[in-house]
Formats: sequence, structure tokens, C-alpha cells
Amino acid sequence: MRSDRFDYDLPEASIAQVPIEPRDGARLLVDRGPGTEPTHHTVAELAGLLEPGDLLVVNDSRVLKARLSVRRSTGGAGEVLLLERSDDGWWEALVRPSAKTMAGSILDVIGTVDDIDNSLGASAQAKLEVGEDLGDGRRRVRLLVGDELSAPSAESLASDARIARVTREHEMIERLGSPPLPPYLTEGIADAERYQTVYAERPVSAAAPTAGLHLTPAVFASLERRGVKVARVELAVGLDTFRPLRGESLDDHIMHTERYRVPATTVDAIDAATRVVAVGTTVVRALESWAATGEREGRTDLFLRPGAEFRVIDVLMTNFHFPRSTLLVLLEAFMGPRWRELYHHALMSDFRFLSLGDSMLVARS
Repeated sequence: MRSDRFDYDLPEASIAQVPIEPRDGARLLVDRGPGTEPTHHTVAELAGLLEPGDLLVVNDSRVLKARLSVRRSTGGAGEVLLLERSDDGWWEALVRPSAKTMAGSILDVIGTVDDIDNSLGASAQAKLEVGEDLGDGRRRVRLLVGDELSAPSAESLASDARIARVTREHEMIERLGSPPLPPYLTEGIADAERYQTVYAERPVSAAAPTAGLHLTPAVFASLERRGVKVARVELAVGLDTFRPLRGESLDDHIMHTERYRVPATTVDAIDAATRVVAVGTTVVRALESWAATGEREGRTDLFLRPGAEFRVIDVLMTNFHFPRSTLLVLLEAFMGPRWRELYHHALMSDFRFLSLGDSMLVARS
């Protein structure tokens, strides 16, 4: 199947640049099936659009402030986007400019870290060591603090020390980093918490599970009154969320793996549910990966394409996606090519597109 099948004309004016207030005031386009006009609602009305016995599943991963401004030894500026931390203390990251940054380079992270660890002293300097090239613009990098310029000792890799080190790294990243907003958000975002869901927990994602940005405590309360249960999964949103399809054919696109976790309580809730409603494509990939492998925790490179079998998800709530994205491929796999009619209707009806935009609710074809 050709990749250009998933292209469409997205006017710049249709790309949402600021979050809607309140969150659940976002518009919700509801598909009513072939030959029937979709209906317009808001996310605040979600409970009334579902049925008692439904199970709503959310991705509770939190976005790490993973975009770090750096300075090279030549004085040139650069940027590092942290993607995922390995158990050995190294991160997979995007480094710019990558070609000018040799393995072994030490980069200064612009800014200072105050009072993170008294043993380091105030305003300890943070640095990044750049490792080997992993391809596709990805590099290995390691966060350094003060004089910590050598590889971690065996003692430092012991369980307690490793946990302390990870905690310290995340504290530094939260102080020095900024949210890894998509490049089409040209105005930035005034409140970084608006790029987090209200139920976000572990900071493991390099981008937000954006369909969940619309949900509020009031929405969850109305779901409970309606008899709709809520469950959680975790999928660490990674590189393929913001990379377009590559090559002329879907067969040419290589998916990078992402960590996922499906709690046992969520499995039990699925077994008891009438229908499973996924909030976002990341929930779809986590649950369908579990269903395909039987593994509740692991890594997935699942690429759901037209013809794929969906074993778990019955209904999908999702934002309007970028042209030529793997997320559009998943949408067509789920509901068929009618997504084009819905996207056209949404554009003609001034729905807001992409990460900070509106949403749609569709059933499995």
C-alpha cells in the first residue's frame, strides 16, 4: 500500500496553536456510520456518548521535559531531545547538529542546577556525553553532573544507587529541560502542564498522548455516574509519534520500539467490560500488543495497517492526525477509508487539528 494514500491537504490555519479552555470544551466529532452525517459534541459530553458497562482506557505516561539546549566545545549551539533511558545509564536521543557532534564529545547543558543534591553544591553544572550513532539521527548520550565524567562504577550501578541516580537525572531534566513540543506549535505553550494529562504519572514519554489532554476530573465523575469504568496502561511515547511515513510504500517504514505496560487490574477490567474504548492510538498499540503476544509488559514495534485484526479495542477517541503519519494508517486499519470523509467534514466545520486540537470518536469497522 502506497504511503501517499495517507496524505491530505491540512491548511495551516486549521492547526491548533493553543490549548482550548477548559480542557473538556474541546469539540468531539462522533462518527455515525456510512451514509450518516457525523454529529458535533464536546468532550464534556463524552459520558452520554458511551454506554454503561463500557471501559475507558487511558495512557497515564507523563511527558518528560526532554528537550535540552546545549553548547558544543566550539561555542556553537545545539539541541538534544532525550527519547528513552537504558538500564546502563545511557539515553537514546536526537542530537542536533548530529553530523558535527563526534562520539566522545562533552556538551554543556545551558543553565544551572540549583540545590538538587547538597553533595554537589549549588549551581552544579550539567553536561552531556555523546556516544555512538544509532542511525536515523539517533545517538546515545549520558547525563553528567559536575565532575562526574567517567563511566559509572559497578557500585553506582547497584540497585539503590541506580535508583538515586535516575531520580537525580529526572530532577535535573525537569529543571533544565522544556517540553518536547511538535515543531508545528510555533507559539510554544504558556503552561507546560497543559501538555500533560491530568492523570499523568511516570515521566517516560517524549510526546504527549494527546487524546487524553481533553479529559478532566469532571469528565471522569460523569463517566462514573454513567457506569463507565476507567482503566490505565502505560506506553512511553517515542520517535514514531512525530516522524512521518518514510518511503513510497508502507513496507518501507520501520517502526521503532516503545515500552508498554498493561496492569493486571486493567486485564481484569477488560474481561468484565462490554466494550473497550481507547483514549488515543498509544492505548490501542499497548493493548493490541498485549493481545497479540500475551505479554503484559515489554517492547512493541506493532504497526497496525489496513487488514490488521483488532482483538481488544471496540471504540477509539483520537485527535486529528498529521498527514502521512503512522497514526493515520492505524486509523484506517481501525475504521476503514471513511476517515477521509470525517477529516473533510472536520476541516469544513472548523475543527482544530493535531496535538492541541479537537477530537473524534469512532467505532471499529
